[in-house]
Amino acid sequence: MKVLTILRHPQEVIGKRWRADQPPEQARILGLARDALRFVLATGQHYPFEDFCKDPHSAPLVQSRDDDFPELAERLRKTETFFTQLLDEPDAVGEERLIQVILDTLRFISATGQYESFSQYLEHLEAGGPPHVVAAFDTMQEAQSWLDKHPAPPRFASVLIGNDYHAVMYDRETNFRRLPPARSINYYLVDLEEQAPPVATASFTTHEEAEAWLKAQPAPARREWVLIGSELYLAAYHPNVNHRALYPLSLADGYRDEE
Repeated sequence: MKVLTILRHPQEVIGKRWRADQPPEQARILGLARDALRFVLATGQHYPFEDFCKDPHSAPLVQSRDDDFPELAERLRKTETFFTQLLDEPDAVGEERLIQVILDTLRFISATGQYESFSQYLEHLEAGGPPHVVAAFDTMQEAQSWLDKHPAPPRFASVLIGNDYHAVMYDRETNFRRLPPARSINYYLVDLEEQAPPVATASFTTHEEAEAWLKAQPAPARREWVLIGSELYLAAYHPNVNHRALYPLSLADGYRDEE
């Protein structure tokens, strides 16, 4: 089974145990497991994860120590304990493989010392930021050069070229590498619009004025609506790649269910 599929199926285990009236601690545990699976997918770590599952000693050098992020390290340990115990419960019969994938994911993040990047990812999710990207480039030429020279590109992930989303596609068996356009920002804008009608917090006459304002923000919000002329834009911040962008709401056109 492909790693992409393997990492998605365990969400069923989490969803089965999610309850509206569950204790807050269980919600935190299940939520962390859910987001750990999402993190590995969003960062395109399919191949490193696959290698880790085959041989845990294949994990790359630790990026940061758990004592630098004690709260997250403790949450990972508690979540691992929860799913380890779940393996022995009667209602988990038939789900052992999926539970093991969850455990492997938690151990992979810890073994590779990805506390900082995972912590940043969790903060971005909590803030409702735009779809995660692993890199940002000014031009397609820069992005293509990065992809061509990368010794082990992400398997599936998103990058920004200018303010346009592109998918990173890589197959290590054939060395296939491509950067096709991606539509994640389009669907994200649709979701935001459905959650609440957009209300601009600032207005500008020109795009240049809005860009200057966004660039001058010392600590920009992950997202907020602004008005440029008569058109709504989402002013967004991608802190992990230090990129600020203005996404027109018109990108949602053609992606709404009723259209």
